[in-house]
Amino acid sequence: MTAQNLSITQSGAVARITLTQPEVRNAFSDEVIAEITAAFQDVGARPDVRAVVLAAEGPAFCAGANLNWMRRMADYTRDENVADAGKLAEMLRVIYECEKPTIARVQGDVYAGGMGLVAACDMAVAVDTAGFCLSEVKLGLIPATISPYVIRAMGARAAHRYFLTAERFGAAEALRIGFVHDVVPSEQLDAKVDEWLKALTSASPNAVRACKKLVIDVAEREINDALIAATVQGIADIRASDEGKEGVQSFLHKRKPAWLPH
Repeated sequence: MTAQNLSITQSGAVARITLTQPEVRNAFSDEVIAEITAAFQDVGARPDVRAVVLAAEGPAFCAGANLNWMRRMADYTRDENVADAGKLAEMLRVIYECEKPTIARVQGDVYAGGMGLVAACDMAVAVDTAGFCLSEVKLGLIPATISPYVIRAMGARAAHRYFLTAERFGAAEALRIGFVHDVVPSEQLDAKVDEWLKALTSASPNAVRACKKLVIDVAEREINDALIAATVQGIADIRASDEGKEGVQSFLHKRKPAWLPH
């Protein structure tokens, strides 16, 4: 696919989607949203991709909505706003449900809608100088479309504070509340991403895909008979699969599994 506002590269089993508009702090527009959606659909469908990194260029990871887009939105009817928000919601869903594991490589500040991008990825590492902010209430808005992902990432208690106050908080606080998984100096950012990629690409591709779906299916759900039955079916299915059998046999016989290079 061709894109104006991002680049897609692949090296071995790893695909990288990089936002390439540092001059506007990688802010969203309807065009950018369409390109990110298409990019994740593209790499998610590639059979040789085992992991996806979402990155950005410049001092900011993503500053939310592009000003020109906001100017257009200011004149939208309610129906136009519904259609517009639906495209943002679809982008986040596509990232969250991407079959391949996703890493947000956060090299700079994350504001408003950009928080949804980070939260929709499976894991996130940030530089220690990054700032985070859910700034919507300052504009008389609410972070509605990104809320399912951000609340899952930081928890309801932290969301009560940061949704309501629009305070800016640092990387250490993002780590404390669980919004990111690790914080490192900028010179160690790529090493940490590579460490996670090594772990992801060393595991069974089928199991990683099934584990991601497991978390999505189980998180925030009431533990009832239907959920327990679904988890029983899930482990039975994976045990009976070719990779499941191979993984167990390789462990028992102390050899490398077939999905690793020999």
